[in-house]
Amino acid sequence: MNAIQSKIVVKVSNFRMDFGKKTVIKDLSFDVKKGEVFGFLGSNGSGKTTTIRALLGIYQPTAGDLLVGGKTFSVSSGLKLGYLPEERGLYKKESVIDVMIYFGQLKGLSKKDARASAEAFLTRVKLSDKATTRIDKLSGGQQQKVQLGITIMNNPELLILDEPTKGFDPVNRRLLMDIIEEHQRGGATVIFVTHQMEEVERLCDRIILLKDGVSHAYGTVDEVKSAYGGMSLDDIFIKVYGDENERNEEEA
Repeated sequence: MNAIQSKIVVKVSNFRMDFGKKTVIKDLSFDVKKGEVFGFLGSNGSGKTTTIRALLGIYQPTAGDLLVGGKTFSVSSGLKLGYLPEERGLYKKESVIDVMIYFGQLKGLSKKDARASAEAFLTRVKLSDKATTRIDKLSGGQQQKVQLGITIMNNPELLILDEPTKGFDPVNRRLLMDIIEEHQRGGATVIFVTHQMEEVERLCDRIILLKDGVSHAYGTVDEVKSAYGGMSLDDIFIKVYGDENERNEEEA
């Protein structure tokens, strides 16, 4: 983890999100500082993806402000952003290298630079022998690596990674965490969505834990542990969600 600069890259203030009569985010406020890895934690349905989509302008918030670099995000804002969504999407009938070059050019790289970036990444993640293979011939984990490579290939200033290690074995999870740390050392700010607390312990400078659209923990890892009497992050997660699990068991 790096020393964190004081500049605020992402600021969410009094954010509320309604879908019809259902409120999924309730008066949520937090910030993400330049150069940090910020852990965005919570069970499925807690509001993490809704917040990210509102931050990126995909959803219009019911109330509150969501700012990136001091203003509402737009693709023309000039900030280089890389977003790896939980739902992966690649052109499956095309070769790995062609897909990576295509997306690299969309991100503003020349064809030559996009190819060089793609080839360097494929070598790093031990997929160079798959460069001319069609995407749909790769395993799920291999496809995930390719999508990560596309996400980071123009060295984004802000990386938003939604469960990037999902389905990875321990070796590939460690490799991906190494890559994230390298980008942080290079100055990138990272919003990191994960359910793996060992990843949080290794990577994250600060975290927020959501349940039902409400923050139940926010601060550095040590501050959050201290607020819960020195409990581990796993135990804190279980404590926050324990009542819900017990209720579900009773209803079943």
